[in-house]
Amino acid sequence: MISLKSPRDIERMRRAGKITAAARSLAGKMVIPGVSTLEIDTAVRRFIEGHGAVPSFLNYNGYPASVCISVNDEVIHGIPGGRILCEGDIVSIDVGAFFEGFHGDCAATYPCGTVSAEAKHLISVTEQSFWEGMKVAREGNRVSDISHAVQAYVEKNGCSVVRDYVGHGVGSKLHEAPEVPNYGKPGHGPRLLPGMTLAVEPMVNLGAYGIKVLSDGWTVKTQDGSLSAHYENSILITRGEPEILTLEESL
Repeated sequence: MISLKSPRDIERMRRAGKITAAARSLAGKMVIPGVSTLEIDTAVRRFIEGHGAVPSFLNYNGYPASVCISVNDEVIHGIPGGRILCEGDIVSIDVGAFFEGFHGDCAATYPCGTVSAEAKHLISVTEQSFWEGMKVAREGNRVSDISHAVQAYVEKNGCSVVRDYVGHGVGSKLHEAPEVPNYGKPGHGPRLLPGMTLAVEPMVNLGAYGIKVLSDGWTVKTQDGSLSAHYENSILITRGEPEILTLEESL
């Protein structure tokens, strides 16, 4: 069942989203050669808790960290640890914060130092595909209109969208109905209504869209070893343009 948020709920989601976006920004600034993924995770957890929130991902279905940090050919759910970031890596940061009963959820991919032209292209296409989806995230349209807009832009630019993992509703639960795929024909799925809150998150591969899950049960990699990028915001469907709940602002 899809949850339509009340004005009070929405205000709380804005607060959760603001903390989440600031945590993503902090993590992104730490993406430099010589930093370990565990250092980023530790800093983000302290930041979220320091603002009176709880990391949404920590212990979620057994996930052992506060941030998902996925490097190069890792698509999503990379577990922070002793890995040291190197010049030329691309690093996907996915973070959530639970505040006053509601979650914020957002992600972005950051270059570590100087990266290849292909990597820059992938990061740019992935982020822009999200904004292409936002153009049709309007009252009365359907969920798959967002999906189709994302896929069309990604494929027009020579990349592929991951199909095994999708976006989702977000609110008092981290994952709510409906699912929001990044591919598909337009005109399908639930109608978009004011008060719906969605985590729209293109996951885009430079090569084919096939993936594999590693033996840790979490880390997802591209099947062909190609680079992957991720971009996500929590959004609110309104009577006009969608509102981005996880835009970066100063706290």
